Amino acid sequence: MTPSPKSNPDWWRGAVIYQVYPRSFQDTGNDGIGDLKGITARLDYIAALGVDAIWLSPFFTSPMADMGYDVSDYCDVDPMFGTLADFDEMMTRAHALGMKVIIDQVISHTSDQHPWFKESRASRNNPKADWYIWADAKPDGTAPNNWLSIFGGPAWEWDGVRKQYYMHNFLTSQPDLNFHNRAVQDAVLDAVRFWLKRGVDGFRLDTVNYYFHDKELRDNPPVTRDESAPGLDAPDVNPYGMQNHLYDKTQPENIGFLKRLRALLDEFGERATVGEVGDGAHSLKTTASYVSGGDKLHMCYTFDLLDPRFTATHIRDCVATFQDLVTDGWVCWAFSNHDVVRHVSRFSAHEEDRARIAKIAISVLATLRGSICLYQGEELGLTEAELAFEDLRDPYGIRFWPAFKGRDGCRTPMPWTAKGAQAGFSKGKPWLPVPAEHQAMAVDRQEKDAQSVLAHYRATLAFRKSQPALIDGSLRFIETEMDILMFTREKGENRLFFAFNLHDGPQTVPVPKGISLAAPLAMPGHAPRLEAGELHLEGLSVFCATLAS
Repeated sequence: MTPSPKSNPDWWRGAVIYQVYPRSFQDTGNDGIGDLKGITARLDYIAALGVDAIWLSPFFTSPMADMGYDVSDYCDVDPMFGTLADFDEMMTRAHALGMKVIIDQVISHTSDQHPWFKESRASRNNPKADWYIWADAKPDGTAPNNWLSIFGGPAWEWDGVRKQYYMHNFLTSQPDLNFHNRAVQDAVLDAVRFWLKRGVDGFRLDTVNYYFHDKELRDNPPVTRDESAPGLDAPDVNPYGMQNHLYDKTQPENIGFLKRLRALLDEFGERATVGEVGDGAHSLKTTASYVSGGDKLHMCYTFDLLDPRFTATHIRDCVATFQDLVTDGWVCWAFSNHDVVRHVSRFSAHEEDRARIAKIAISVLATLRGSICLYQGEELGLTEAELAFEDLRDPYGIRFWPAFKGRDGCRTPMPWTAKGAQAGFSKGKPWLPVPAEHQAMAVDRQEKDAQSVLAHYRATLAFRKSQPALIDGSLRFIETEMDILMFTREKGENRLFFAFNLHDGPQTVPVPKGISLAAPLAMPGHAPRLEAGELHLEGLSVFCATLAS
């Protein structure tokens, strides 16, 4: 067990977390796939950003049908990424640099190659027969109900040995575990305990609201206009979004399991969980139920800020809704991750605006109340890669091509050098191509440019750390008749005022009544003027000042 950074039981509250997608970060084995040794070699770069923790996407033993989110052994490293010793070395180095280590836990489902499933499917009366969700066919041979898979088609697959259907929310090779079985809960908690004993600081919980299903297997009703939410859970080319998923996920029994999980983490102290909640228009409400009370998850993130809307109204609505729902819980905000189009491409159709979009986006994110998660490469302003069909590896994209291109466009290799083969990622052929436009935005080039997106990220995160109010202070939105994102952050004597113009053109707005400003703060990207009680905001800019006593 490796020692963790300095003691702070609430280290996760207000933390900046950097997500590493291992297969695309740094390859040291020259097979075109990133590995744990590569992560270790680049930890100094991550630490220099000023982050508090790293989150590693799955590196466990897996057939890789879904890039590691189909686990066949929860307690070992897949050989393509290295060994357990490599993981220990990586974690030791991260801790030495003052960073916590969070790892993915994909426990809603396993690979069909997991020994548990191989035993479960062998018969209807073996010790693990009830470890997965099995159901008889209807009299006409069709699936037990109308539930759909996110990856396309029914959420049921026929198994000829058991002569039953099994449930899968994702690929047919990703059968869902039956959390109604206490033995299943015990088994996955044992896997969590394995990594806790190894010194891991926390867990990102994949699809945390998918653990339980309705025991009666009731049909999902169709979605109504009020329940629809564009861009959440599934693209609109996928019929999954046509159902209101009342019965195949987000069941009340989940609360009890999350309490068991929290009790386990509390045994070890100073550990944290961040849950991924995908629940359509209900995501914020579900998040609230999972983080309230201090006895379940430490924090959650939703897909609400992972859609194309980068507007003052949308951001204010999401944050205000969470604050209205939760008074004693915590949230983790993000604009990008490994499952969505990179946010500079989502937020702007114009290439010339994307560096400015990248800068203002991190300025917004860094000032919201909550923890924040950054996805590798966003600190370079990387765009969504355009890939040919023959280059795709994502089964989701292959299934819905060409209407939906899948997730590979945000998973291409990290560009380290502007010159040389494969942008310094690998000496072999990378598992996904390195776009030429990404190589031009490489780390070595941006580190020499004081005006680069990378320089802005580093300066912004340093500013965030220098202001206690931004870590865990209160947030109060200020109403304005203009489309300006305006709020205060306060903690003790640290009292701050922010105004963001998220339009590409200038706006002038009066200082709100009741707001008395002291001195402007030198926040990175701070460019507006304050004249005669009016803020003159350039396009995609922020005004920051301290509040007068």
